[in-house]
Parts: sequence; C-alpha cells; structure tokens
Amino acid sequence: MFSFNDLQVVDVVSRRGSFSAAAEELHKVPSAISYTVRLMEEKLAVELFERHHRQVALTPAGRYFVEEARQLIKHMELIKHQTQRVANGWAENVSVALDTVVRQSRVSTMVRDFYQAFPDVELHLTMEVYNGVWDALADGRADLVIGATAAIPVSGDFDYRDMGSLNWVFVMSPDHPLIQCQNTLDEAELAKYPAICLEDTSRVLPKRTTWLMNNQRRVMVPDWSSAFQCLEAGLGIGVVPEHMAMPKLKEGVLVSRLLPHSPPVSPCCLAWNKASLNPALNWLLQYLGDSQQLHQEWMR
Repeated sequence: MFSFNDLQVVDVVSRRGSFSAAAEELHKVPSAISYTVRLMEEKLAVELFERHHRQVALTPAGRYFVEEARQLIKHMELIKHQTQRVANGWAENVSVALDTVVRQSRVSTMVRDFYQAFPDVELHLTMEVYNGVWDALADGRADLVIGATAAIPVSGDFDYRDMGSLNWVFVMSPDHPLIQCQNTLDEAELAKYPAICLEDTSRVLPKRTTWLMNNQRRVMVPDWSSAFQCLEAGLGIGVVPEHMAMPKLKEGVLVSRLLPHSPPVSPCCLAWNKASLNPALNWLLQYLGDSQQLHQEWMR
C-alpha cells in the first residue's frame, strides 16, 4: 500500500512540522510533499495532519500511523542490510554444539570475544553428550562442534581438526564400600553398585555409553557436574574424563581405582560443516587455533 518513500515523507513532515521544512530536508519541492501526504490520506480514508497557515500537526490517527511507520522503516532498512550481508557471505547466526567434556570456563571467554568481533551476529550454543554432537552436525542443528569424541560416525561435507586424546579414569567416593577392595576390582563386584552415566543426546545416531558392566543399574544424569555430585555423595561409581577428575582426586573428595579393563582413550576433535562456512565461522576456526591450542584450552 505504501512505499518506503511514502513512509519517510510522513515521518519527516511529522518531525519538521511543515511541508516546506520536510521538502528542504528531503530535497524536494513542497508541492511534491503535500501531494504524497494527500494521496496517503486518500488511501487510508483518514486525515493524518491538521493544516494550519504554515504548519501542520498530527491528528490522533496520524500519531498512531507515524509510530507504526517508523517501525516499518526500521524493519525495511534491516531487511535491506541483512540481505546485502547474506549476499556477501555473512550469516545471521552461527550454531556451535559443545560436548560436555570440554572446559566450561572457556565457553564464556569465547562468547565474549565472538561478540566483540561480530556484535550483530548471534551465537547459538548447545551442550551435547557423546554422539549428540555428531548428530547435531549431521542434522544441521550445528555449524561447528567442539570436543567431539570417538570416530566420526557420519558422512557428509565435514572437516575436522584434532584436539588430542581424552583419557578416562574410574572413580568413587572415599566412603564407598568398594574402597575396601585392595586388588583390581572384578566385574561381578563392580556390577553390584549403580553406575553414574550421562545420557547420550543423539536423536538419530546410535547412542553410546562410556562404561557399564553387564546387568548393572544406572543413575542417568544430564551433565558431568551432576555426575560428580552423585559420585561425591557415594550414590554410585563411574568413569569420568581425567582432566575433570584430577582436581577432585587432589582434594580427596574422590578416589580412583583400576578396572579389569581400562576404558579406551578417546580421540577428540573439532568438526564443522564446510557448506556453512562464512566470515563468522571462519573467524571461530581461526580463533580456536591449532590442535595444541585446542587441547590446552579445552581439554586440560
């Protein structure tokens, strides 16, 4: 019904208070401004301005229209700006999925630095467990995943960067009954007590568990913070990331024991969808650094 120019004319007339002042600002003749306003009033079937000798004033309907018109002008300018950015390879947002094994303290620093570099690009973060990060990448819910463990279970236009190896350690509370066993624990003895496990967040890919004995009960928790709380309370036993367990072991709130079969070391990586590359994602890939930096900052 109205063009950007029509809305702009009404906005300027309302601010300047006269057709001649608006014409001066818009580099038009007053008759063109007056004609545009009259056509708009005819389309709306209402008067937007009260005409006085040399000035005009908004009617109540005009005040409402101008408020709405200004919002439309802003939105139209935003659409133009965003369309140009998309054409130049920019994205409105970047989605990053993080495995819960990564250092949580590093996340806030990354967010702060990202928004300093890209103040008008949204960063969407999700926390995933085990195959959940691969599932998010394959399903398009994430452009980039940090801390993905195990072999890549998906095929597609993805690339990855090694983050080093993730070691696991078997732990329990110092007050747990198993602490009395002096030798290497056998499977029958271990199966008597609940295993503290994280639920794989994968929606499509097969779910996996780091460690579980046959016929062993589980206590399912959403993240490692909850897992450590349960372990410290003596509610179960479990295998946890070594870099997360070390402070607990040094404090003495948890103790480690040898298992009949040690959990395999997990390769860990950064992975991304090459089809999603844009300036913001490229910046993240450069910011996160090489394999050594990734391991040092996210896995230690």
